[in-house]
Amino acid sequence: MLEAGSETPPGGWKLPPGLPHSLPFYMFKPWVKLGDPIRLFEHLHKTYGNIAHYRFMGTPIVFINDPEYIREILVTQAASFVKERTVRRMKVLLGEGLITSDDPIHIRQRRIAAPAFHRQRINAYADQIVSIAAAQRERWQPGEQIDIAAASMALSLEIVARTLFDTEVTADIRRINDEVNTVMDLYNFLVAFPKLESFLNLPIPRIVKFRRSKARLDAVVDRLIREHREQGVDKGDLLSMLLSSTDEQADASGAHTGMSDDQVRDEVLTIFLAGYETVANALTWTWYLLSQHPEIEARMHAELDTVLGTGSQARLPTLADYPSLRYTEQVFAESMRLYPPAWAMGRMSTKTVQLGPYRIPSGAHFFFSQYIMGRTPEYFPDPLRFDPDRFTPEAKAARPKYTYFPFGGGSRQCIGESFAWMEGTLSIATLAQRWRPRFIPTYPIVLQPKITLRPKHPVIMRLEPRFSDIAESTSEA
Repeated sequence: MLEAGSETPPGGWKLPPGLPHSLPFYMFKPWVKLGDPIRLFEHLHKTYGNIAHYRFMGTPIVFINDPEYIREILVTQAASFVKERTVRRMKVLLGEGLITSDDPIHIRQRRIAAPAFHRQRINAYADQIVSIAAAQRERWQPGEQIDIAAASMALSLEIVARTLFDTEVTADIRRINDEVNTVMDLYNFLVAFPKLESFLNLPIPRIVKFRRSKARLDAVVDRLIREHREQGVDKGDLLSMLLSSTDEQADASGAHTGMSDDQVRDEVLTIFLAGYETVANALTWTWYLLSQHPEIEARMHAELDTVLGTGSQARLPTLADYPSLRYTEQVFAESMRLYPPAWAMGRMSTKTVQLGPYRIPSGAHFFFSQYIMGRTPEYFPDPLRFDPDRFTPEAKAARPKYTYFPFGGGSRQCIGESFAWMEGTLSIATLAQRWRPRFIPTYPIVLQPKITLRPKHPVIMRLEPRFSDIAESTSEA
């Protein structure tokens, strides 16, 4: 739908090629499935190329798989776009956090939050990440069968509890996790419900379920914030830093103000979701891919042995080792190419925009998908092949920038990106020192594209020790 009062510019609109009818007309096509836009994006890209459009309820929607057009939206013409409806809908959970807020709120919040994600601050968490991963590997038993997705979630939850709240996985942290998962299960319903914000107080069963879950979630986080404020001590965690940070730009009175408790709560929930769910899924897909490609796994193990030593005498990785774990990081990067946790992004135009030969009206929605781009042969030859050498410095430099954007781009690029790379690489290194998980096809691998790209079913792995002395010492224990 066009913006109120907008007029057709001279020459009119020129939309890219696309579906001649509104999307509901195609509802029985195999490439249209509620809750799975990846099928639609794949069809549009295969049929119409790197830019295509369709309409839904009168609104033009443009799907883009061209890195230069993506750069136009995220960087060059960023001022002409805001977050699109599906992301703005998540404000009912995340409020005005960094994922959902628009400028000028986003600019101010990012300035205040930036010190909490300064590289020096993030680096201080390296030992905690390794310690938590080492504790998990000690609990594993030879021949044990585990759901590696659940294990990755448990690991990531422990890491976010320690780094965000300076605590272990207490009842409070489990409550936050449970309530966030409840809302995640309701995600497709919340996004699809027309004008949801106007119905939040009505006794509609799933809205009541969301409302109660959100209230419990807010109560726990608000109490943790209140306790941190009352203690008045920087514990070295991200929450302490958020509470102590102030805006480097003074307000009208000349004061450098910080975040209100409501704003801190929104950021805590945003960091929890973005820093927990995404890394856990990336680790899950990494273990799955390694189990399918033993030659790549062996090369990664060789790097770990070279950097950290071999067998039971090997030492744990440290922050100082991180720059030497290049191939391990490449494995993590290639995993996120094939199975990006953040699998699509969207924007809405606030004015007429020009993309190449196309003139697209205000109020149009634009989507681009890390999943589709990462599987495009033009930029990643033989795209289904798992090949970490795609991420050597030379290979990365040879590709246009926005062919790989697992953490977004432009001024809204994920503020926690450096933390995620370090967490993923050090976690993989720590666990892979001792163990070689082997996939058991108990359940099919089916994608579940919600807020993040999850596996729909458990991913069962059998744990094989890399060294015989580990198996013997574990069995004796």
